[in-house]
Amino acid sequence: MELDLTGQVAIVTGVGKGIGREIVLTLAREGVTTVSLDLDRDDLASLARELDEIGGTHAEYDCDVRDAARIREIVADVDVRFGRIDTLVNNAGVGGDGYVAELGERAWDLCFDVNVKGTFLTCQAVLPVMKRQRRGRIINAASFAAIVPIVGAAAYAGSKSAVTQFTRALAGEVGPWNITANAYAPGMIPTTLNHFTEREEAEQARLLDTLTLRSWGQKSDIANLVCFLASDQARYITGTLIDISGGKLATQVPRLAYERAAAEGLDAL
Repeated sequence: MELDLTGQVAIVTGVGKGIGREIVLTLAREGVTTVSLDLDRDDLASLARELDEIGGTHAEYDCDVRDAARIREIVADVDVRFGRIDTLVNNAGVGGDGYVAELGERAWDLCFDVNVKGTFLTCQAVLPVMKRQRRGRIINAASFAAIVPIVGAAAYAGSKSAVTQFTRALAGEVGPWNITANAYAPGMIPTTLNHFTEREEAEQARLLDTLTLRSWGQKSDIANLVCFLASDQARYITGTLIDISGGKLATQVPRLAYERAAAEGLDAL
């Protein structure tokens, strides 16, 4: 199957580190003109150097996704420079850990402003261009927390649930213009936000025991999914939340299958 993304233009937010950076680099390797948005100028500069090594066309903009005027300015500049916007990936996000009884109002507001309002503003800004083209791919980062939340992260789970429902509503609105809108729900992907692989060995084992595929996910798993959703091969997928969590809690106790496999002599994970 050929994805054939050559010549497309993609805007990706929150690219400084982790999954966002991997998404940009993967798209670039597929021949996409990448437009990277992030708060940290140093991260943008180092990303630009990596993209220079890959080759192809790219542009970087410092941007706070909560700033509507700045987002509109960037989208207008991208439209002038490249003449199109094929894909928007809303990767920018923040965590919101804290029990409800002690959670501060500022922490709650930051979580919703970045994760939800930021997604809304960027989607709103690119729609005129995508409608003019009669084609577009909007891909929003949700989380497995939008499916099953964890105790002590109500703000984060609530914001990612909002992103999921927003994406579905958006898909319904933009279908007539051949624009798709989808969200994805990563599970156990080690990042600088969750520090999964830096935790005690026993805690890592406990977390891995919740997975049907008992191993940490890779940033490349998310980036490859984004490339697929950006392609014409995914033209008939819209308004959905894609679970990319290694089968997290697909069954009540995934570890049971590994115990049985081990008893049968399989050298399981």
